[in-house]
Amino acid sequence: MTQAEPVPPISTQISRLAQSAPDAPAVSCEGRTITRAELDKSTNRLARAYAQRGVGVGDYVTIVLPNSIEWIQAAVACWKLGAVPQPLSPRLPAAEFEGLLELRPRAMLVGRGHPEIPSVPGDFEPDTSDDPLPEAVSPCWKSMASGGSTGRPKLIEAGGDSRVPAIAGYAMGAADGDVNLVSVPLSHNTGFTTALLALLMGHHLVLLPRFDSHEFLRLVTEYRVTFLTTVPTIMQRLLPVYRANPDAYDLSSIRRFWHVGAPCPPAVKQAWIDLLGPEKLWELYGGTELQALTFISGEQWLTHRGSVGVVVAGEMKVLDDDGNPCPPGVVGEIYMRPAPGSAPTYRYVGATAKSRDGWDSLGDLGYFDEDGFLYLSDRRVDMFTVGGRNVYPAEIENALSAHPEVMSCLVVGVPDPNAGDLGQVPYALVHTADGSTLDAEDVKAFLRERISGYKVPHIVEFVDAPLRDDAGKARRSAVRADVMARLPPPQRR
Repeated sequence: MTQAEPVPPISTQISRLAQSAPDAPAVSCEGRTITRAELDKSTNRLARAYAQRGVGVGDYVTIVLPNSIEWIQAAVACWKLGAVPQPLSPRLPAAEFEGLLELRPRAMLVGRGHPEIPSVPGDFEPDTSDDPLPEAVSPCWKSMASGGSTGRPKLIEAGGDSRVPAIAGYAMGAADGDVNLVSVPLSHNTGFTTALLALLMGHHLVLLPRFDSHEFLRLVTEYRVTFLTTVPTIMQRLLPVYRANPDAYDLSSIRRFWHVGAPCPPAVKQAWIDLLGPEKLWELYGGTELQALTFISGEQWLTHRGSVGVVVAGEMKVLDDDGNPCPPGVVGEIYMRPAPGSAPTYRYVGATAKSRDGWDSLGDLGYFDEDGFLYLSDRRVDMFTVGGRNVYPAEIENALSAHPEVMSCLVVGVPDPNAGDLGQVPYALVHTADGSTLDAEDVKAFLRERISGYKVPHIVEFVDAPLRDDAGKARRSAVRADVMARLPPPQRR
């Protein structure tokens, strides 16, 4: 029996692709394209310059750039030295940024200066040799920041080294020759991982530097995008722009459209199924930790509406508060683990995993149905009680997202002003489309037809900016703190 050839590190795979088709497009952004050969040579130069500044195997390099060709070059240069690319959003608040820097020593920052850490600008172009470098293996191929939604920043390091197999992309339906659009920030796991798979498979990677609905649709049309991964927030923001002028865009090239990162409101998902066809729309659930995954196709979703799919990697189970398995249809906390005998898939820095007998929880609540399809209810930390009954903000948000004038919304639990410390009520923040005349009573009336009365928000606040970022994440704890600071104190009984 022939032993399988070992998987080379990411950097070697990228260099080999450059040798096989040097003039093939590698990355495009804002009208500029670099070829595979240009990517390979430019990152050889960058890697040498990074090494001259002290970067070596296992060192952290923090990349603080928007989506760009320079971002990709910085990450590839890290892998060529065996270093660990650690992206942070340029939009992070200063306190959170510094808190994340304190979790691990940094060898260098790319895109932002710092008084105590060596740094280079984002457009750094060193005058060094572009000859190939000795092969190096990064002990950890990525380290992602997390925790903004809970107020406790942490890093999630990949459990494996940079010998990542390109075959991982085939499981998601990616194919040779794909044109792959990344519209999610590369500082978010969805964007980072999708971009890596594109690089490993030799895709033409097309980057959206910042989200804009028209630009997203224009790029799909112009580049004939075949594969993309995005988040429900972006899906929702695209719909009114596409519907306003459908003849201006051509989405027929899309072969596989993935959405991840957060539960998708059923009305939004149905709209995309109607637009593209159920065979093209797919959903993944699993988290940055990658212990286990579920997949669901649009065709499966139509018969299991609201589900995030069946387990396709690792193992998952739903447990009650006492650690007992929940029967089908009963909501509990979702626990997961890699397949028995598998290596760990992640490490936390700055946090401790919530574990029970070797199974870890990401804090999500949900249930399995009789057919083994998983449904998400909400995150445990977001759930609140109204009159002793559990309320899941995601249920209210999903219902409200079905309104055509609602662009985004967020629901938090706040103290009931009439019950002292004894209960909470839903408080909704709503971002509407331009020109909307929706008011609070309209929102409440719309929801009364779709959810139980006790779940209808007592207070509706309209805001003039999206409530989730381009990665689909909401800083719910910060939003609730702001709301609480503006509310009068509850009356004690």
